[in-house]
Amino acid sequence: MELLRLENISKEYKNQVVLRDVSLTVEEGQIYGLLGPNGAGKSTLLKIITGVIRSNGGQMFYDGKKWSKSDLRDMGAIIENPAIYPNLTARENLLVMTLLLDIDKSRIDDVLKIVSLEDTGDKLAKQFSLGMKQRLGIAMALINNPKLLILDEPTNGLDPVGILELRELMTLLAQKGITIILSSHILSEVQHVADKIGIIHNGYLCYEGLNDKDSTDLESLFMDIVGGGKI
Repeated sequence: MELLRLENISKEYKNQVVLRDVSLTVEEGQIYGLLGPNGAGKSTLLKIITGVIRSNGGQMFYDGKKWSKSDLRDMGAIIENPAIYPNLTARENLLVMTLLLDIDKSRIDDVLKIVSLEDTGDKLAKQFSLGMKQRLGIAMALINNPKLLILDEPTNGLDPVGILELRELMTLLAQKGITIILSSHILSEVQHVADKIGIIHNGYLCYEGLNDKDSTDLESLFMDIVGGGKI
Protein backbone atom coordinates (compact mmCIF):
# COMPACT_ATOMS: atom_id res chain seq x y z
CA MET A 1 0.00 0.00 0.00
CA GLU A 2 1.33 3.43 -0.96
CA LEU A 3 2.42 5.66 1.94
CA LEU A 4 4.23 8.53 0.19
CA ARG A 5 4.05 9.75 -3.38
CA LEU A 6 5.89 12.70 -4.92
CA GLU A 7 4.86 14.14 -8.27
CA ASN A 8 7.16 16.44 -10.25
CA ILE A 9 8.88 18.01 -7.24
CA SER A 10 11.22 20.83 -8.23
CA LYS A 11 13.44 23.15 -6.22
CA GLU A 12 15.74 25.97 -7.18
CA TYR A 13 17.68 28.66 -5.35
CA LYS A 14 18.15 31.83 -7.37
CA ASN A 15 19.85 30.53 -10.52
CA GLN A 16 20.67 27.04 -9.21
CA VAL A 17 18.25 24.19 -9.97
CA VAL A 18 18.56 21.51 -7.26
CA LEU A 19 15.64 19.19 -8.07
CA ARG A 20 14.00 18.73 -11.46
CA ASP A 21 10.51 17.15 -11.65
CA VAL A 22 11.24 14.35 -9.17
CA SER A 23 8.48 11.72 -8.89
CA LEU A 24 8.75 8.69 -6.62
CA THR A 25 6.60 6.29 -4.61
CA VAL A 26 7.29 4.70 -1.22
CA GLU A 27 5.17 1.76 -0.09
CA GLU A 28 4.21 1.02 3.52
CA GLY A 29 6.79 -1.12 5.32
CA GLN A 30 9.49 -0.57 2.69
CA ILE A 31 13.06 0.53 3.20
CA TYR A 32 13.54 2.96 0.32
CA GLY A 33 17.19 3.58 -0.52
CA LEU A 34 17.75 7.03 -1.98
CA LEU A 35 21.14 7.03 -3.69
CA GLY A 36 23.17 9.73 -5.34
CA PRO A 37 26.57 11.42 -5.25
CA ASN A 38 27.18 14.29 -2.85
CA GLY A 39 25.27 17.37 -4.01
CA ALA A 40 22.78 15.38 -6.08
CA GLY A 41 19.77 16.80 -4.21
CA LYS A 42 19.04 13.99 -1.72
CA SER A 43 19.02 16.13 1.44
CA THR A 44 16.99 18.85 -0.28
CA LEU A 45 14.34 16.29 -1.22
CA LEU A 46 14.18 14.96 2.34
CA LYS A 47 13.83 18.49 3.70
CA ILE A 48 10.87 19.04 1.38
CA ILE A 49 9.22 15.80 2.54
CA THR A 50 9.63 16.85 6.18
CA GLY A 51 8.43 20.41 5.60
CA VAL A 52 11.75 22.08 6.42
CA ILE A 53 11.77 23.83 3.05
CA ARG A 54 9.17 24.29 0.32
CA SER A 55 9.37 23.05 -3.21
CA ASN A 56 8.97 25.42 -6.17
CA GLY A 57 6.66 23.00 -7.93
CA GLY A 58 4.98 19.62 -7.76
CA GLN A 59 2.79 17.85 -5.23
CA MET A 60 3.21 15.39 -2.34
CA PHE A 61 0.68 12.83 -1.14
CA TYR A 62 0.91 11.08 2.22
CA ASP A 63 -1.22 8.15 3.38
CA GLY A 64 -3.74 8.59 0.59
CA LYS A 65 -4.22 12.36 0.76
CA LYS A 66 -2.41 15.54 -0.17
CA TRP A 67 0.51 16.21 2.18
CA SER A 68 -0.09 18.71 4.98
CA LYS A 69 1.92 19.84 8.01
CA SER A 70 -0.26 17.68 10.25
CA ASP A 71 1.33 14.64 8.60
CA LEU A 72 4.60 15.49 10.35
CA ARG A 73 3.11 13.92 13.48
CA ASP A 74 3.51 10.59 11.67
CA MET A 75 7.14 11.19 10.71
CA GLY A 76 10.50 11.01 12.44
CA ALA A 77 13.69 12.23 10.83
CA ILE A 78 17.42 12.72 11.14
CA ILE A 79 18.61 15.08 8.44
CA GLU A 80 22.30 15.94 8.56
CA ASN A 81 23.13 15.50 12.30
CA PRO A 82 20.98 14.34 15.25
CA ALA A 83 19.86 17.26 17.44
CA ILE A 84 21.34 15.83 20.65
CA TYR A 85 21.94 17.75 23.88
CA PRO A 86 25.53 16.66 24.70
CA ASN A 87 25.34 17.41 28.43
CA LEU A 88 22.23 15.29 28.99
CA THR A 89 21.90 11.52 29.29
CA ALA A 90 20.04 9.46 26.69
CA ARG A 91 16.98 9.35 28.93
CA GLU A 92 17.10 13.11 29.56
CA ASN A 93 17.39 13.82 25.82
CA LEU A 94 14.27 11.75 25.25
CA LEU A 95 12.49 13.40 28.18
CA VAL A 96 12.98 16.76 26.46
CA MET A 97 11.33 15.31 23.35
CA THR A 98 8.34 13.99 25.27
CA LEU A 99 7.81 17.41 26.85
CA LEU A 100 8.12 19.23 23.52
CA LEU A 101 5.76 16.86 21.73
CA ASP A 102 3.40 16.18 24.67
CA ILE A 103 4.10 12.44 24.60
CA ASP A 104 3.70 10.06 27.55
CA LYS A 105 7.05 9.48 29.31
CA SER A 106 6.49 5.72 29.21
CA ARG A 107 7.53 5.85 25.55
CA ILE A 108 11.13 6.59 26.65
CA ASP A 109 11.76 3.05 27.90
CA ASP A 110 10.30 1.61 24.69
CA VAL A 111 12.63 3.50 22.34
CA LEU A 112 15.72 3.07 24.52
CA LYS A 113 15.17 -0.67 24.32
CA ILE A 114 14.64 -0.56 20.54
CA VAL A 115 17.99 1.17 19.99
CA SER A 116 19.82 -0.81 22.73
CA LEU A 117 20.63 2.21 24.91
CA GLU A 118 18.61 1.18 27.97
CA ASP A 119 21.75 0.50 30.03
CA THR A 120 23.60 3.80 29.49
CA GLY A 121 22.47 5.16 32.88
CA ASP A 122 24.04 8.51 33.85
CA LYS A 123 26.50 8.56 30.95
CA LEU A 124 26.26 11.89 29.12
CA ALA A 125 25.63 11.94 25.37
CA LYS A 126 28.93 13.74 24.78
CA GLN A 127 30.68 10.61 26.09
CA PHE A 128 28.88 8.34 23.60
CA SER A 129 30.59 6.78 20.63
CA LEU A 130 29.48 8.05 17.22
CA GLY A 131 27.40 4.92 16.74
CA MET A 132 25.66 5.43 20.09
CA LYS A 133 24.93 9.04 19.17
CA GLN A 134 23.35 7.90 15.89
CA ARG A 135 21.20 5.38 17.76
CA LEU A 136 20.16 8.07 20.24
CA GLY A 137 19.22 10.32 17.33
CA ILE A 138 17.10 7.51 15.92
CA ALA A 139 15.48 7.00 19.34
CA MET A 140 14.57 10.70 19.36
CA ALA A 141 13.10 10.34 15.86
CA LEU A 142 11.09 7.31 17.04
CA ILE A 143 9.67 8.93 20.18
CA ASN A 144 6.41 9.92 18.45
CA ASN A 145 5.93 6.35 17.15
CA PRO A 146 6.17 7.41 13.47
CA LYS A 147 4.90 5.54 10.44
CA LEU A 148 7.73 7.00 8.35
CA LEU A 149 11.36 7.33 9.47
CA ILE A 150 13.72 9.43 7.34
CA LEU A 151 17.48 8.94 7.75
CA ASP A 152 19.92 11.16 5.86
CA GLU A 153 23.39 9.60 5.50
CA PRO A 154 23.10 7.79 8.88
CA THR A 155 26.34 5.78 8.46
CA ASN A 156 28.60 8.81 7.92
CA GLY A 157 31.66 8.50 10.14
CA LEU A 158 30.68 5.15 11.65
CA ASP A 159 33.18 2.32 12.03
CA PRO A 160 32.29 -1.16 10.68
CA VAL A 161 30.74 -2.21 14.01
CA GLY A 162 28.57 0.91 14.12
CA ILE A 163 27.48 0.38 10.51
CA LEU A 164 26.51 -3.22 11.23
CA GLU A 165 24.54 -2.19 14.34
CA LEU A 166 22.70 0.47 12.36
CA ARG A 167 21.94 -1.97 9.55
CA GLU A 168 20.46 -4.44 12.05
CA LEU A 169 18.44 -1.66 13.68
CA MET A 170 16.92 -0.55 10.36
CA THR A 171 15.97 -4.14 9.54
CA LEU A 172 14.34 -4.48 12.98
CA LEU A 173 12.36 -1.26 12.55
CA ALA A 174 11.13 -2.37 9.12
CA GLN A 175 10.00 -5.66 10.66
CA LYS A 176 7.98 -3.61 13.16
CA GLY A 177 6.15 -2.01 10.22
CA ILE A 178 7.99 1.32 10.12
CA THR A 179 8.61 2.65 6.61
CA ILE A 180 12.14 4.00 6.15
CA ILE A 181 13.67 6.35 3.61
CA LEU A 182 17.43 5.92 3.76
CA SER A 183 19.56 8.47 1.93
CA SER A 184 23.15 7.49 1.25
CA HIS A 185 26.04 7.56 -1.18
CA ILE A 186 27.39 4.27 0.21
CA LEU A 187 26.14 1.64 -2.21
CA SER A 188 26.93 -1.43 -0.11
CA GLU A 189 24.79 -0.30 2.82
CA VAL A 190 21.78 0.41 0.63
CA GLN A 191 22.30 -2.91 -1.17
CA HIS A 192 22.07 -4.78 2.15
CA VAL A 193 18.86 -3.24 3.50
CA ALA A 194 16.79 -1.49 0.81
CA ASP A 195 13.66 -3.02 -0.72
CA LYS A 196 13.44 -0.31 -3.35
CA ILE A 197 16.01 2.06 -4.79
CA GLY A 198 15.89 5.51 -6.29
CA ILE A 199 18.97 7.15 -7.81
CA ILE A 200 19.25 10.94 -8.03
CA HIS A 201 21.80 12.64 -10.25
CA ASN A 202 21.99 16.33 -11.16
CA GLY A 203 18.58 16.86 -9.56
CA TYR A 204 16.80 14.20 -11.62
CA LEU A 205 15.44 10.90 -10.34
CA CYS A 206 17.17 8.81 -12.99
CA TYR A 207 16.14 5.38 -11.73
CA GLU A 208 13.54 3.79 -9.45
CA GLY A 209 13.08 0.05 -9.01
CA LEU A 210 12.96 -2.89 -6.60
CA ASN A 211 16.21 -4.12 -5.11
CA ASP A 212 16.99 -7.82 -5.23
CA LYS A 213 19.52 -7.98 -2.39
CA ASP A 214 21.13 -11.12 -3.84
CA SER A 215 21.30 -10.37 -7.54
CA THR A 216 21.01 -6.62 -8.18
CA ASP A 217 24.38 -5.27 -9.40
CA LEU A 218 23.92 -1.92 -7.72
CA GLU A 219 27.44 -0.67 -8.40
CA SER A 220 27.10 -1.20 -12.15
CA LEU A 221 23.62 0.32 -12.17
CA PHE A 222 24.82 3.35 -10.23
CA MET A 223 27.88 3.91 -12.40
CA ASP A 224 25.84 3.54 -15.60
CA ILE A 225 23.72 6.46 -14.40
CA VAL A 226 26.13 8.66 -12.48
CA GLY A 227 29.36 7.81 -14.29
CA GLY A 228 27.93 7.11 -17.71
CA GLY A 229 26.54 10.54 -18.45
CA LYS A 230 22.86 9.60 -18.75
CA ILE A 231 21.85 12.97 -17.34
